[in-house]
Amino acid sequence: MKAGIDTPDRRGRTGLDRHGRDLTGNPRVRVREVEVLSCDWYVLRRTTFDYQHRDGHWSREQRETYDRGDGATILLYDPERRTVLLTRQFRLPAYVNGHPDGMLIETAAGLLDGDSPEEAIRREAVEETGYAVGAAEHLFDVYMSPGSVTERVHFFAAPYTSATTTDGGGGVAAEGEDITTLELPFPQALAMVREGRIADAKTIMLLQWAALEGPFGPGRTP
Repeated sequence: MKAGIDTPDRRGRTGLDRHGRDLTGNPRVRVREVEVLSCDWYVLRRTTFDYQHRDGHWSREQRETYDRGDGATILLYDPERRTVLLTRQFRLPAYVNGHPDGMLIETAAGLLDGDSPEEAIRREAVEETGYAVGAAEHLFDVYMSPGSVTERVHFFAAPYTSATTTDGGGGVAAEGEDITTLELPFPQALAMVREGRIADAKTIMLLQWAALEGPFGPGRTP
């Protein structure tokens, strides 16, 4: 008996080895075996599949996938004051891979955890920044690291003002979060991308959207 397969794991899940076995959308892919390598909190799987190449021949392949669920992120902006509201928190993976102190500047974000994308990002915005989100504009959905991570991130944007502040912010202490909020002039945020001081992919994508098509794009009134 194995947790996550025959018996519930710490999150109450079973049958984690069946994920992906019934896929039929691509006739050039035939899933042969799915192994659960770890299911402590998220799920690491090794999948064996047959793949038909463009010249017609088949090969047997193996890939590991890391499943942490889908997520959502949001850019909070003030079009009148031309500012954006970002967060700063410690990220161990970045720290061990060369970031000087592991403290990344990011847009508010989090996993869906069973909620719809918009419900999740409203929750995360309050928890991380202390600002309630009004009308959130859905922008696009992106696979952030499709070579190994299954996560799809839903991108949003919404205005904020001092009138939308709450008593929240700082993250959820019980989950080990220790988040500070940064309000930056939009030109400064873009400069920080060029300087490498903002190095988070989702944040860079949202800032570029804001500069090209969003509230600070060409033709928008300062």
